[in-house]
Amino acid sequence: MIKYKLTCKDCDNSFDSWFSSSDEYEKLKKKNFLNCDNCNSLNVEKTLMSPSVFTSKSNIKINAEEKKYQVVKKKMLEYQKFIKNNFSNVGENFAYRARSIHYENKKISKGIYGSATKEELKELKEEGIETEMIPWIKDSTN
Repeated sequence: MIKYKLTCKDCDNSFDSWFSSSDEYEKLKKKNFLNCDNCNSLNVEKTLMSPSVFTSKSNIKINAEEKKYQVVKKKMLEYQKFIKNNFSNVGENFAYRARSIHYENKKISKGIYGSATKEELKELKEEGIETEMIPWIKDSTN
């Protein structure tokens, strides 16, 4: 795991984000999956970071940060489990199904979840269709 300090070029917001590797950061940046947590802009860049120097005190800090990360990851996996148990997965057809429900006033017994591009989410919002985006963690329990 690697932590980068990211800065939004539109609103000057700075925030930290964890990635599995520097290649993972580059892959997500290339696919426009990195957005500002303040203004939702895609104009996000990593900034210079000071290297971590390992001492016994810094190891305590790293362990504390790792524990915080594990707590957040556990909560995200709980949310994902709830979503999987209570919503229907429509996969890549999310935008189409959301429009069908909205425009045809369909009554459904379960909400839906799935994948959509940033552009599709923007279009849905413009059409007055409310959606939420959450990070999805692949459950790789080894």
